[in-house]
Amino acid sequence: MTDEEFTRITSYMKQNYGIELAEKREIVRGRLENYIKSGGWGSFQEFMNEVESDRSGTQEKMMVNLLTTNYTYFMREFEHFEFFRNVVLPWIRQKESGRKDMRIWCGAASTGEEPYMIAMVIADFLGMEQNQWDSTLLATDVSTRALQQAMAGVYSDEQLKNVPEHWKKHFFYPMAGGTQFQVQDELKKKILFRQFNLMNPFPFKRKMHTVFLRNVMIYFNEQTKRDLIQKVYNFMEPGGYLFIGMTETLNRNTTQFEIIKPSIYRKREGKD
Repeated sequence: MTDEEFTRITSYMKQNYGIELAEKREIVRGRLENYIKSGGWGSFQEFMNEVESDRSGTQEKMMVNLLTTNYTYFMREFEHFEFFRNVVLPWIRQKESGRKDMRIWCGAASTGEEPYMIAMVIADFLGMEQNQWDSTLLATDVSTRALQQAMAGVYSDEQLKNVPEHWKKHFFYPMAGGTQFQVQDELKKKILFRQFNLMNPFPFKRKMHTVFLRNVMIYFNEQTKRDLIQKVYNFMEPGGYLFIGMTETLNRNTTQFEIIKPSIYRKREGKD
């Protein structure tokens, strides 16, 4: 991979997806090299010519799938889900007691573990009331490959090892062989999976009560992060909550969000 080829690829990913790969040359080369060879392209330049000229977007999607990391697991940063259940959901229930409309977005859905966790917490919290509420969760990711896994909702016994037993029994059923489990349709119906690039304009008609944007901004530079967080802020209900990864931070001098505790932020009440 020449310097020119590397720059072309990283510039494309940064410009179109906000993803910063300038320090990850070996990762970029390693993840693309075999695919490019097997596809019959003679060089990275030839492949990029295809990416930029293919109107179907097939090769662009493939490149994004290969270059994005979808590392996640059930119960990750569980303190967030406890706060969500104990503080955020009671606030939403009180605020929306008339409309019964709960608007929650998971903006980095990956292979589905996080949105299914959120959906389980909501189901647990609402109990018999859930049928009275519009509590469908929006779950988006830039990677179509990750979303396919998420929508399939199939996980191994090992992947579910930290999930509480009563959740595992209620929300999953064992597949043939007993080593894999399928998410129950009842829970799947509570999640709307969609491919979405966070750099694009937000398509929401109504503002969100809660946004989970965890462990995705580590791939963005400061300006991209700042612009994204401002967009999120603008599309949140007054009093709405934002969850980011526990290793991530927002610059207090540039964000309008109020910090509640590390990695949990809130739009002040009364701020439209």
